[in-house]
Amino acid sequence: MSDIRLKHKAWVVVADGEKALFLVNAGTPDRPALEVFTGFAQSNPRTAEQGVDRPGRLSDGMGSAHRSAVQETDWHRLAKHEFAREIAALLETHALADRFEDLVIVAPPVVLGALRKALGKPVSDRIVAELAKDLTKHPVPEIEKILFG
Repeated sequence: MSDIRLKHKAWVVVADGEKALFLVNAGTPDRPALEVFTGFAQSNPRTAEQGVDRPGRLSDGMGSAHRSAVQETDWHRLAKHEFAREIAALLETHALADRFEDLVIVAPPVVLGALRKALGKPVSDRIVAELAKDLTKHPVPEIEKILFG
């Protein structure tokens, strides 16, 4: 992905379903230098730890003795989508306050898709690149290397 040229003070958001890092380019487009300026996390245990109810059942029709099981709720996945909405709301607040011009989003495919759905026009117009990877556990120099080569 070395074709990304990021302006000075442009933002990079690296997120997964539990953690988000907000980085700013303190360098230049030719020599980017990412610095973490904020980050936050949420607890998102496995679904088995969050929901212990058995799946529900539905009757297949009036007078029918046959009943079908309803798929169990994936609480872990729902929490990832909610976290993506929180990130999107925060980005929208900062975009409306003109705190960044350009944005790069790095997230696993599920979270990236949830972010895309949740982002409004003020943020989506500022996105210059997206990368469908989980880099939240990588150190900043490695993130730079992956993004800028």
